[in-house]
Amino acid sequence: MDPACGSGHILVEAYELFKAIYLERGYRLRDIPRLILEKNLYGPYDGGLDGPGGWWIIDEPELHLGGDILVPDLAGWRRERLPSLPEASWFELAPDWVCEILSPSTTATDRAVKMPIYAREQVPFLWLIDPDARTLEVYERQVNGHWLLRETLSEDADVSQPPFEATLFSLGGLWA
Repeated sequence: MDPACGSGHILVEAYELFKAIYLERGYRLRDIPRLILEKNLYGPYDGGLDGPGGWWIIDEPELHLGGDILVPDLAGWRRERLPSLPEASWFELAPDWVCEILSPSTTATDRAVKMPIYAREQVPFLWLIDPDARTLEVYERQVNGHWLLRETLSEDADVSQPPFEATLFSLGGLWA
């Protein structure tokens, strides 16, 4: 792989190092894909390094949406909609992107409870990552309020999906 190809290359090359660091610090193996994904997206989209910038990417933010309180694994807001982080420890503005990491204990809630709320609150994009199945499902909210499954990626597919199509990373780096 060309070393100049951006943050995706860094993810692929550095995965084993990140994995060893996380394991050494006591993180659970199943949490490591989320941690790697955070690191991959945070830099390019928050600071603009090898990416477009203009995003707040937050790990496990507390969302207060229309009477419901949700805590997604990751959420992102375009800075044009959320110029600064709120003073409160929660967000009342629906994010522009949500990512849920599925597990046997959360899959039913993520799909049957959270997805309809995210659609109701007009979150434009939703990613579901299943570490056990090694898949990424990319959803886009339609005008009618329903989710459209845009793509299901698996194993070591290259990922360049909305709203982060400006960067490329290998999904396989999450499972290595």
